[in-house]
Amino acid sequence: MTTCAAVLKKLEKLGSPSTKRIYLTHGMKEPLFGVKVADMKALLKEHRGDHDLAMELFASGNADAMYFAALLAEPSRMSKRHLEGWARSANGNWIVEYSVPWVAAESAHGWELGTKWIDAKDEKLAACGWAALGSLVGLRADDELDVAALEKLLARVEREIHEAPNRVKYTMNGFVVAVGCFVKPLHEKAAAAAKRIGAVTVDMNGTACKVPLAADTIAKVKSAGRIGKKRKSARC
Repeated sequence: MTTCAAVLKKLEKLGSPSTKRIYLTHGMKEPLFGVKVADMKALLKEHRGDHDLAMELFASGNADAMYFAALLAEPSRMSKRHLEGWARSANGNWIVEYSVPWVAAESAHGWELGTKWIDAKDEKLAACGWAALGSLVGLRADDELDVAALEKLLARVEREIHEAPNRVKYTMNGFVVAVGCFVKPLHEKAAAAAKRIGAVTVDMNGTACKVPLAADTIAKVKSAGRIGKKRKSARC
């Protein structure tokens, strides 16, 4: 049986100072080794299906281990309590806005927790909530979604996005893109909302990264004929 300590050692060997510097610049937090996602996916093949190991790795607090844990975990085994714990202990933009939301969206509790977290006063938790909802709409069939509730959330984003906390703005923008691209009944309304929202200003910590223009992104997906095409997994 592979131990958490053994996997942490493997991750440490895969890390590099240059990758670590990039990750820190993009909002990740210490401790971390700087492991490339491609190397994590190669390592994933050795440990696939070990959900208990994933839980231990996330609890380690190491950013690389937390990201790896989200790739390894079995969402069907995640309780609301587990997901709440992950969301509250998540540290760094990628864990808050990708890892935890991905697993939440693939679990049975994504909608309930996502709609709860977006009301949090804590910026991190609210950002996690919007990201979880954005991931969720890309997975579930339209007839499994509460389209009326999603329409209200679109209106809320339009009202609040420009005054929202920094990273909440980023994930709200992503939510509009997701609804516009993945939810056919709301495509036109999301596209219209995106145009009215316009450019969203987010402090990207001095990097060259830019916030995608939601209207342009939705239009590109439409031109490719991919509106409403769902994903098999949120995680990547």
